[in-house]
Amino acid sequence: MVDQPQGQPSEVQRARDEQERRKRSKESAAAARIAFQHQWVDQQIRIAHARGDFDDLPGAGKPIEGLGDQHDPDWWVKKLIEREQVTGVLPPALQLRKDDAQLDERLDSFTVETDVRREVEDFNARVIRARYTPVDGPPLITMPRDVEETVAAWAERRAARIAAARAENAARLAAEPPRGRRRWWRRDRSGGA
Repeated sequence: MVDQPQGQPSEVQRARDEQERRKRSKESAAAARIAFQHQWVDQQIRIAHARGDFDDLPGAGKPIEGLGDQHDPDWWVKKLIEREQVTGVLPPALQLRKDDAQLDERLDSFTVETDVRREVEDFNARVIRARYTPVDGPPLITMPRDVEETVAAWAERRAARIAAARAENAARLAAEPPRGRRRWWRRDRSGGA
């Protein structure tokens, strides 16, 4: 073994001291970053303001909407639904009532009977599924629709729309003055070439 002079640290001790110094310097650097983070954020805001990043923001110069109203803990959900136009978040019973009320209008957009049948059968399947699924919320009062009756009503409405469109076209044609038809193969004999 090599004798070490009195009072001199060993190599192991020097390595430990170096590790401890590095650890303390990392901790102190992190502590300094945390202590001065608000200054860095303020500086970034000043730079962005000088660049004009905050100019022309939506709502600039206008009062904050709903600031004086009562506190609503779900304000952010309501704003999200309004902004993103989220639909279909009703309880199943209410959604089926709404779908039932709009079903005839949706069916009138179809031109083929098979599409109408498929849509009514899909609606009936959703109603039956909701009847056998326990759910929270209002009771389900929507009933499945008779497919044949619904298709017959759709056909009557479609025939009425077609007849109304034909009558409107006939009235429009009757109101227009008749135009003289000139055949493309006939020459103009009024003195032209």
